[in-house]
Order: sequence, then C-alpha cells, then structure tokens
Amino acid sequence: MPDRQEVTTVTADLLRGWGLPDPGDSKNSRGTAMIIGGSRLSVGAVVLAGEAVLRVGAGKVGVTTDAAVADVARVAFPEAGVYESPSVSEPVDDSWSAACDDSDAVLVGPGFDDPQQAREWLKRLAKREITCLVIDAFAVGVLRDVPRPELPRSLIVNANLDEVALLLGRQIDDLVTDLPQIAQELDAVVHCYSTTASPSGAVWTMNAGGAGLGTAGSGDVVAGAITGFAARGLSPEHAAVWGSWCHARAGDRLTERMGLGFLARELTHELPAALYEVDGDRRSGT
Repeated sequence: MPDRQEVTTVTADLLRGWGLPDPGDSKNSRGTAMIIGGSRLSVGAVVLAGEAVLRVGAGKVGVTTDAAVADVARVAFPEAGVYESPSVSEPVDDSWSAACDDSDAVLVGPGFDDPQQAREWLKRLAKREITCLVIDAFAVGVLRDVPRPELPRSLIVNANLDEVALLLGRQIDDLVTDLPQIAQELDAVVHCYSTTASPSGAVWTMNAGGAGLGTAGSGDVVAGAITGFAARGLSPEHAAVWGSWCHARAGDRLTERMGLGFLARELTHELPAALYEVDGDRRSGT
C-alpha cells in the first residue's frame, strides 16, 4: 500500500488550475472515443455515455452495440457512428478495428447484461493498442479475469459501491482508504461516486452531487464524461476528476432548479453548462 497522501478536495479553482487542452478548430482536434456496450435490455446506456462524451467537449464518438439494437442506437444518437457487435465467437471486422485504433479513449461495459460478453470484450481489447481504456459496469466485475499486463497502460475504473466491494473482496470501510488499495493493485485510476484514487496513493474527493444522482443511467453519464475528457487528452487522474466533478455539478444545477427526480438524460444536457462554469471563466479571464 502506498504512503497515504493528503486528500485533495476538488473545487472549481483546482480544475481551473489544471486547465484543459485547447479545443482547436475542428472535431478532429478535440478527440475521438469509442463506447462498447449495450444490450436488448439496455441500449440506452451507450447512448447516454456517448452523448456525455460529446457534451464535455470531445469531437467524435463511435458506439459498438448488439446488432439487434444497433438501429435503435442509430436513431436515438444520430451524432455517433454505430457499429454492430459480433457474437462472442466471431472476430471484429476491419472497419471496426480501424475506428477503435483511431480512438483516443475507449469505454467498455455500459449496458452489458452478460458477464461473458464483458469478459470477451476485455480480452479483445487486451490485444489492441489503446491509449486509455475506461472500465465500467459488468466489465468491472470481470476485470480481474484478464491479466493486468495485457491491458492498456492507462486504465480508469468507474465503479459503484457494489463493484468496489467486489474488487475488494469485502465490504467497504471507507472509500478514501479503500480506493487507493484497489488503484495500486490494479495499477489504475479508480473512481467511485465522490472519490477518485490514483495508484500513487493520491486521493481526490468532492462535496457535490447529491441524492438526485442516484437515478437509472447516471453511472453511464459519468462514465461517458470521464471517457470524453480522456479522449481530449487529459491524464487518467485528471480525466476521472474532471468527469466526476462535471457530473456532480450537473446534478447540483438540476437539483437547484427541479429538486429530486431529474433524469440521466437531463444530466447529459447539463454537462456543458457545468463545464462552462470552470472552463468558460478560465478562457474569459474572469
């Protein structure tokens, strides 16, 4: 276990100090992401995650999902390039391989309803050169089935409380002390709710969000936001903190206006305004 470092509270001022890459003058300069997931039970997960990627400023996104629901994703998410996922025993095709290899960040897991499918995708991705891989949902549960050296060097794990307990092999005592243990063991940045930990032992927490974030699809939104920032070129630590803060701040903004009961799709719509509170002020010099 690394020596525990001082816990840092995430604030708008902290994020302004970190800054963001210049967006450049085209979608190609803002980063590309690939989202892999979805099922007949939950095609909306990849739509929410993919929209969050774009809402935090990434330029392009691809979605890979079950062939049976691919057309639904195409209609619901016209901004995305949509690819049909092969069955467990089939290889991926050349067009998908090229799109994946050209992506700056890949998210796997949202909306999967079969652990075997998630495991197979992790094994497929382990064979590729991926700049940053974000692991979410069912893919978290099977993460330890794939040897860590086979996975990309830059790895972010977005877990809920149940998934953190699964990775720990026990009940959670305290996220501030438990997440760094997982981060070191997996050599990955690990995010759960208000806490993010690095393999170095660094921990970031935030006083934002609230009960409204506990709604169906909210985890898909934060996974997509983290992936979007990774696609824009942030380090895994900064991508996870930026993504989780924007997600939480979006929830705060909706709570202030609506109270409890907003939807995950409304969180995605609020992400640009949450981001502008930090990055807009920084760029305007205020």
